[in-house]
Formats: sequence, structure tokens, C-alpha cells
Amino acid sequence: TIQTLVEKNELQAWKTQGGHRRISMPSIREYQRKHNMLVSAPEARDQRLKVLLVEDDAVTREMLRDFCSRSEMPVDCTAMASGLEALIDIASIRPDVLIADLNMPGVDGFELLRTLQGNPMFAKLSVLVISALSADEIQARGGLPEGAIFMPKPLNMQWFKGFFAALVGQRMAEV
Repeated sequence: TIQTLVEKNELQAWKTQGGHRRISMPSIREYQRKHNMLVSAPEARDQRLKVLLVEDDAVTREMLRDFCSRSEMPVDCTAMASGLEALIDIASIRPDVLIADLNMPGVDGFELLRTLQGNPMFAKLSVLVISALSADEIQARGGLPEGAIFMPKPLNMQWFKGFFAALVGQRMAEV
């Protein structure tokens, strides 16, 4: 059905280099509005913490995505396997938090962070970097942007729980 809607130009879509189809969120909202489809209230959706996870290792990616989906906290996680995918979709996702691996093929975490750092749209983005690289290796490759939080691999899931609890608590205090 989705492919038919794309072919009819009712939804705007494109394919990533990996062959995955991406559909523009504004075109989905326009289609829903045009066809009087029930759309969730923005207020309820906006209460959830939006996380973009960029990790090329499938096991780590699934572990973190599963952690977010099982969390009692209001967290929505979009997971991607490459920095290039993230750069393509980040403006439509508008995450509150970016969790990025540093050492990935193609567009790595360093390049992803450098690209986002210069864009005012992402000035308030919380950045958590996860990597098996040492502090010296990270410095040798240009270091991390100011304000980025670093967590070494292997990941400590209790720390992640506290990290998300702090972010959700901070968000609730701002409201």
C-alpha cells in the first residue's frame, strides 16, 4: 500500500544507499490531514523523549533499541546503522537526544557530530557518544564537541537507565 501511495505521488519518499525506503514525515501528515485520518495529539507525542541511535553494530543497536522500548520512561527510539542515514533523516526526526557510535564505516560518528555541530537547528540536542575508542584515540581524531557525554563500551545499562531518568526529569521540570 505504501509503495502504491509513493508511486501515485501521494507520499514523498526516497531510497537510502542501502536500498531502504524513507518516507517524508510532512508528506505522511499531509496525507493524514487530506484523508481525515486520526492523528495523535501533538501534546501527547511531544511529551516523549525522542532518541536517535546511530550504531553500526547490530547487536548493540538492538540492545539499546530494546532497552528504550521496554523502558517505563516516555522514550521513543529511532535506530539507524550509519551516520549517512542519520544525516538524511535527522531533520525530520528532530530528536532530543543523539546516541552515536564513533567508529563506523562511511560517515562515522566524528563526521556526523561535526556536521550537526554547525547547524543551529541542533543546538539544544543532547549528545551521548558510545565507543570502544580510548580517550587518546578520540583526541587524535579531533575530540568530541563541547557538551557531548562519553560512555565507553561495553555499555553499562544501569547507567543508561539513570541517564534517561535524568533527561526525562529535566524535561518535566522545564514544563
